[in-house]
Amino acid sequence: MKCYLCGGTMESEISDMPFKLSSKTIVILKELPVLQCNNCGEYAIEDSIMEKVEALLSRVDQEAELEIVRFAA
Repeated sequence: MKCYLCGGTMESEISDMPFKLSSKTIVILKELPVLQCNNCGEYAIEDSIMEKVEALLSRVDQEAELEIVRFAA
């Protein structure tokens, strides 16, 4: 897969990524599979993974300021 920003090659990586759900709630997903450009560092999340991410994020306590969740494929 080619990077949509620079045209570099996207490679599969495992990363910890933050998601801001509201002005006061941030969730960090640990060990999330992503595609990352080996040239510019831009990342993308595949649709099938993003569906699981959305399901995980929908279950987060919206009153928490910071929550860390391990992604399980």
